[in-house]
Amino acid sequence: MAHVELSLSDVFVPAAGTSTEQESDSLDSLARWSSTVFHADEPCLLIDAGTRVVAVSATGCELLCLGDPEDVTGLPLLEGGLRLLDFTANRCELTEPEIDKIPPLLALSSGRLARGLLRVQGASADAPDSTVDAISTPVFTGATVVGSLTFFSPV
Repeated sequence: MAHVELSLSDVFVPAAGTSTEQESDSLDSLARWSSTVFHADEPCLLIDAGTRVVAVSATGCELLCLGDPEDVTGLPLLEGGLRLLDFTANRCELTEPEIDKIPPLLALSSGRLARGLLRVQGASADAPDSTVDAISTPVFTGATVVGSLTFFSPV
């Protein structure tokens, strides 16, 4: 039998007389999502338009073999320790055209939802590789894509 839980939280409501069209930089989409991702129990990752890690959850770091969230924040996604492999028996690192198609980057470039499987190299030589399902959505400020938010699930 399915189990569903509902949780309600406070919603940001601008003060009377303030513009809702364009919020200040301190309240933009990435800043608001950053705290949520950092404190999330679910494996998730937030990157900016330049592919730098804005926030990652502790469970996301564990699943992706990234170490501590503080060590990865601010680094480019693929230079922060994330090692993606192809699905061949040779376990080769992804090529540049393949990297452009991973869900977090595809959501940035297309401005649309993206989903796919990723094979992540284990943290050490004797650690097994893991396969994760990644679902990414672009994050907008106005009509501009400013980042992507990705949720991961082990397969």
